[in-house]
Amino acid sequence: MALRLVSDFDLGKDVLPWLRAQRAALVAAGAGGGGPGVLENNYESLRVLNVERNGNIIYTYKDDKGNVFFGLYDYQTKQNEHLYTFEKDLQVVSCSVNRERTLLAASLVQAAKEGRRNELQPGSRCLTLLVEIHPINNVKVLKAVDSYIWVQFLYPQVESHPLPENHLLLTSEEKYIEQLHIQVTQEDGNRVVIKNSGHLPRQRVAEDFVWAQWDMSEQRLYYIDLKKSRSVLKCIQFYADEHFSLMFEAPLDVSLSDSGFKLVNFGYDDLQDQEKLSKHPTLCVFTNHTGSLCVCYCPNFDSWEQITYSVLYFHKGHGKTFTATLGHVDSRVTKGITFLSLDYYVAVYLPGHFFHLLNIQHPDLICHSLFLTGNSEVIDMLPHSPLQSLSGSLVLDWGSGKLYRALLNQSYLLEFLWNTRLDCEKLALLHCVLSCGRDPRRLEAKIIQWISENISACHSFDLIQEFIIASSYWSIYPETSNMDKLLPYSSLLTWDTEIPGITLVTEEIPLPLMKVHSFKGYWEKLNSNLEYVKYSKPHLHYNNSVVRREWHSLISEEKKGKRRSTVYVRNILDNAIKVISNLEARNLEPRLTPLLQEEDNHQRLLMGLMVSELKDHLLRHLQGVEKKKIEQMVLDYVSKLLDLICQILEASWRKHNLHPWVLHFNRRASAAEFAVFHIMTRILEATNSLFLPLPPGFHTLHTILGVHCLPLHNLLHYIDNGVLLLTETAVTRLMKDLDNTEKNEKVKFSIIVRLPPLTGQKICRLWDHPVSSNIISRNHVKQLLQNYNKQPRSSVMDKSSFSVEFLPLNYFIEILTDIESSNPALYAFEGRDNVDAKFVEEAALKHTTMLLGL
Repeated sequence: MALRLVSDFDLGKDVLPWLRAQRAALVAAGAGGGGPGVLENNYESLRVLNVERNGNIIYTYKDDKGNVFFGLYDYQTKQNEHLYTFEKDLQVVSCSVNRERTLLAASLVQAAKEGRRNELQPGSRCLTLLVEIHPINNVKVLKAVDSYIWVQFLYPQVESHPLPENHLLLTSEEKYIEQLHIQVTQEDGNRVVIKNSGHLPRQRVAEDFVWAQWDMSEQRLYYIDLKKSRSVLKCIQFYADEHFSLMFEAPLDVSLSDSGFKLVNFGYDDLQDQEKLSKHPTLCVFTNHTGSLCVCYCPNFDSWEQITYSVLYFHKGHGKTFTATLGHVDSRVTKGITFLSLDYYVAVYLPGHFFHLLNIQHPDLICHSLFLTGNSEVIDMLPHSPLQSLSGSLVLDWGSGKLYRALLNQSYLLEFLWNTRLDCEKLALLHCVLSCGRDPRRLEAKIIQWISENISACHSFDLIQEFIIASSYWSIYPETSNMDKLLPYSSLLTWDTEIPGITLVTEEIPLPLMKVHSFKGYWEKLNSNLEYVKYSKPHLHYNNSVVRREWHSLISEEKKGKRRSTVYVRNILDNAIKVISNLEARNLEPRLTPLLQEEDNHQRLLMGLMVSELKDHLLRHLQGVEKKKIEQMVLDYVSKLLDLICQILEASWRKHNLHPWVLHFNRRASAAEFAVFHIMTRILEATNSLFLPLPPGFHTLHTILGVHCLPLHNLLHYIDNGVLLLTETAVTRLMKDLDNTEKNEKVKFSIIVRLPPLTGQKICRLWDHPVSSNIISRNHVKQLLQNYNKQPRSSVMDKSSFSVEFLPLNYFIEILTDIESSNPALYAFEGRDNVDAKFVEEAALKHTTMLLGL
């Protein structure tokens, strides 16, 4: 299954054994009546009522006399505690306990049994009570009305000492919410009583709403009211004191009836007809620590053939409306749609039909979200009973009384990645797996193994390119906010291929209007996201276009013999040294591949330039982050890019069991070398289009394998088209390793003539062969004649040791000798050992012929 539900709490395992033990203890003691042990066979009445902010779970049950018991399961200690007993046959609507467990609020109605007298106050249907439970003492009636009331204590962040005042929310079916301020005091030691029980101050929080949702983790209230038939979403943030603030208003294009009323996350409500609820529009709000704000909405079903649902990404400024095909016409929708919050994702689940995992950090392209349908695993992925998504990826199954922590199932996603054939699913799964963040080194090794097996299986995107970009992004993303706006998440900018079974429409939506001017925590991040949507167009994602221009400029100047400021170039190369040091420090295992062992100044320049540009980019746009931290993040990011390339190559090297002797030219290529050469070529293609640096030594190894694996005409084609780069290290090894057979001479000569002039001159001196002598002599003569100024000479010519019968040649040799003798240090002839005098004569004759126009 794509989702893994880890059980955090189970009524049957965590509460029921304790209740039975309590009953057994009472029976053994001969006690009767009262207490939590009075529970015969009425265990089916046991159910969860509420989950508080600190994770404590409140539950209720009845004995066979109908008495109502309230218990609490402490999430930290895993212990149960009996809170209170109502010795009346009532039905619980809602219950909450304060942080110190000194006050309990409960809302109850008459149990639905014929012939029973009214246990409540005359004329009232719902009774809301506030009980002192430390120790059990006074009971205060807060409300006795005909409408249902839901209760919820506020939980401030302050955990150091008990607070003198508690705050209780009362939510009425009459469409209003008010806050009660309850002062407590200690009497007779530890006894806690309500100080102002005669008059509890009340404050109206919201009214005339048609929908409301409580966020217990963040202590926020979301609600929707209808203004001139238009839905407006509002959010109230509660603070540690009695203070609360309206944070934003956002218009919603959703259809909600003024006569309707629905509460989300206010506890279990079995008084509403579940069948009616499944026909009611489903709506919920999800946020996460990155400052995202999503509203998920599904209207009433109007077709058995398809279902439409919308997700409004307020933090991105647009919404998407999806239409999913439900398959067969006779495949009826018997359960409602479920929305679940999964940190960087929102899951949309329709039992028996589909499972849609929506990427809320990067929702622009549908290919970054996973849509699964039409198999039994999707049908049975989650329980079919009503599920409620709480904060922090918690999921409560009201029917079974189980609390789960929903996690992406990394193992399943990896297995699915191996088996799927659709490019859109491969792409979505790759990002899902990387976002899990658990044991990244092991995860990357498995993905690299998959890439090596499926290197040519993707047609819509480059596997290696996407893996390098996505993995590097996730390695640095958690370190600071706003990275999703500044670093590339994917190598793809567009996606035009249809996703089977689903279509979508994207629309811009009005941004929330923030109602406060000072922000902290989540609200600061949300406001930053909204400001980015308003003002940052085009997008600020980093790319290497500036690095590309600067690198080409530096290489061009180097070829022309020009050089930039020594300090400038040294700083760039120092950046590269830091990256390689950082990379080596992270990887303590010895490498099998001969990478990072040579200078390769061109790659080091590219590496250093990328560090410099990326650092400037982040310093411009990351406000309030220390310069040192940004510098380290940049080093980590570029190191990660290079490390992933090394990992891919290491995995291929290990898989094909290559040995160091592949670096020598005097041997035939094996099938393993062909495979590694192919992988290296694909890595080169992936990095070239993004202009990413490669580990020093990559081009040398690639060229050596190319010489082994390719016929000469193919080899030269690869060289001429820039696929293989002739590094000095590779060509030097080639000249030394290959003997002077006719075939090898062809290879050597073909490569030498393709080298840059300066490199070619160095390499020729290593090859003891007439061809290299010819090249050396040509270059030497050319160098001498470049600066030659004709001077008047005497008609008498001294006889030279190089004198030949051909007079023009004698004259030419004497000119060259004069130039050399005029500045011996400047025109010293290097590599004299490999020069044949006949070839010097030949070169001179050719130059003379050219000069005379013959």
